[in-house]
Amino acid sequence: MKYIIKFLSVSFVLFYLNIVSVYALPAYLIGPGDVLEISVWKEDGLQKEVLVRPDGGISFPLVGQLQAGGKTATQLQKIIVNKIKRFIPDPVVNVSVLKVTSNKVFVVGKVNRPGEFVASHYIDVMQALAMAGGLNAYAKSGNIKILRRVKGRETAIPFEYDEIAQGDELQQNIILQSGDVVVVP
Repeated sequence: MKYIIKFLSVSFVLFYLNIVSVYALPAYLIGPGDVLEISVWKEDGLQKEVLVRPDGGISFPLVGQLQAGGKTATQLQKIIVNKIKRFIPDPVVNVSVLKVTSNKVFVVGKVNRPGEFVASHYIDVMQALAMAGGLNAYAKSGNIKILRRVKGRETAIPFEYDEIAQGDELQQNIILQSGDVVVVP
């Protein structure tokens, strides 16, 4: 009996870890308008809040100008460590995103409150539609599209609201990326 319980415990942990890894969200990518806090341990002059410029760049002492947009906080931290280690031996750098303003999605068309929505976390299509007050009475729920720009090229991803609402074809309820436009005809 003891071995069965141990086996079941191990099986549950493995099952849980598999579920968590399947549903893990991508790391947040820093974007224009975000506010970062960058600090170097034991270096009072190297603690600064920085605003990410529209071009994705930032300025930081001893580093100068660098591109933060499109990077995770961890990636940016490693870049800063590599740039300042010639001035400070074994630097301990921390990069935190204090304010998220670049994660914007847009919902347009026949919804109750169309507009731009800033999300502090990743949201899916149904959540964006809820933020927009839901579909109005004239919406064509079967013809919704998500417009996404990939490498400078616009793509349209179909979304069937009724299927999702019935619990079918749930893979359509994708996580939106910053800049996505949900169009409800």
